[in-house]
Amino acid sequence: MGRILAIDFGDRHLGLALSDPLQFTAQPYGTYILKENEAENRAFFQKLVEEKKVEEIVLSWPLRMDGSEGRRAEVTREFAAWLEKVTGRKVIFWDERLTTQQAQRKLEGFRGDYREKKRREDQLAAVIILEAYLEKKRHHADNTTEDN
Repeated sequence: MGRILAIDFGDRHLGLALSDPLQFTAQPYGTYILKENEAENRAFFQKLVEEKKVEEIVLSWPLRMDGSEGRRAEVTREFAAWLEKVTGRKVIFWDERLTTQQAQRKLEGFRGDYREKKRREDQLAAVIILEAYLEKKRHHADNTTEDN
């Protein structure tokens, strides 16, 4: 069983989180700033997927509060297609509504500069997304085994 990579996708800053190899827990894995040079971005993700034995990728899906898609969804869809192509891994979209607010609440007492707080917020949002995804996978697996 391989790891799952979660990405909180922003315009340039990506929060990253990784599951453990058994896919029980989610840990922050830092942030990545998209480069102008596409080859650098490709190399980063290919190396990450290879070294960490990532089998699937969960990508934040920016829906509006009413559930509709906006311009960010189109950009995210393009990034997902690129990511699948360069890594050879399936990308699963995950509704990110309210994850940033959850991350901000968890960091309310943080006493660092703005950049450091933003970096931690991006990572924490990715962790929240991954935890929710892992929980859904476990729940689905539990329901599947109960039916047999």
